[in-house]
Amino acid sequence: MISPAISVLMTTYNREKYVGAAIESVLNSSFKDFELVVVDDRSTDKTVDIVREWQAKDDRVKLFINNQNLGDYPNRNQAAAHATGKYLKYVDADDLIYPWGLQILWECMEGFPEAGWGLCSLAQDKARPFPFVLETQEAYRYHYLGPGLFHKAPLSSIIKKELFDAVGGFEPGRMVGDFEMWHRLAFQSPVVLMPHGMVWYRAHDDQESNVIGEFEEVYRKISLKHLHAEPKPLTPAELRQVALRKRKTHLKFAAIYLAKGHFKLAQHSYRKAELTREIAKA
Repeated sequence: MISPAISVLMTTYNREKYVGAAIESVLNSSFKDFELVVVDDRSTDKTVDIVREWQAKDDRVKLFINNQNLGDYPNRNQAAAHATGKYLKYVDADDLIYPWGLQILWECMEGFPEAGWGLCSLAQDKARPFPFVLETQEAYRYHYLGPGLFHKAPLSSIIKKELFDAVGGFEPGRMVGDFEMWHRLAFQSPVVLMPHGMVWYRAHDDQESNVIGEFEEVYRKISLKHLHAEPKPLTPAELRQVALRKRKTHLKFAAIYLAKGHFKLAQHSYRKAELTREIAKA
C-alpha cells in the first residue's frame, strides 16, 4: 500500500455532539491524499456509532477503539502509532478544519523540507509574512521574547511522523503535554510558522482547557526545565530579559488586583513575580 501524505488524527471520548461535524470537515478537504485515524478512548455515549456511520461512507476513515481509557495525551500517542502518513495533523473531535486547510499546511511544510513540524493559527508577524521557518534559538526567542509560540494547541500543529516518533510523542498528564512537546520539538528541528485560517477551534463548557489555571505551576516548571537545558536555547542576557518581562507582567496584575481589593490574587501575583528570578539563574 502507498502511504498517504497526511494522517489526520482524531481522538474521541464522549463527543457525540460534535464528532460528526469534525469528521465531515476533514472529508470535505480539497486535499485528498490523507487518511483519517479515529481512536476512541472508551466512550460511553454514541460517539463510536457515529464514527462507524462515516466509516461506512468513506474508506479513508479508520476507527480504532482502545482496550482501556488512556487519557488525552496517551491517546494522541496511540493515534500517531496507527498513522501511516508522512505528516500527522491533529483535528480534535470537537473542532473543524476548513476545506483548504490540509492543502495549505501541506504546501507550507513542503516548502521548507528542513523543518520537521509547523504551527498555524498565529497572529500576524509584524516583520515578515507567513510562512517562514525558525531554528531552535529563534523559536525560543519568538515564544519567550516575542509574540508567543509554544502556547498553541495540537489543533494548530502539523508534525512529520518520523520526528514525532524520534522524540517519543507527548508526555502523559493533563493539559500541559502540547506546551512541553513544542519545547522538545524546537530543540530537535526547525519549525514552520503559518497564519490563521486553516482550522476552527470550538469553545464549549466540556473542554479540558477550562481548567487551565490549575496547572500554572506545572507550566512554570516546564519552562524552567527547557530554558536551562543544555545547550541553553537562550543566552544569559536573554534569560534575564525573559525574567524581567514576566516579572513586570505579574507585578502589573498584582497592582490591578490590589486596587480592586482582591488581596489573595494580588499576593499570588507577587509570589509569581518573585519566582521569575529562577529563570535568570545560570
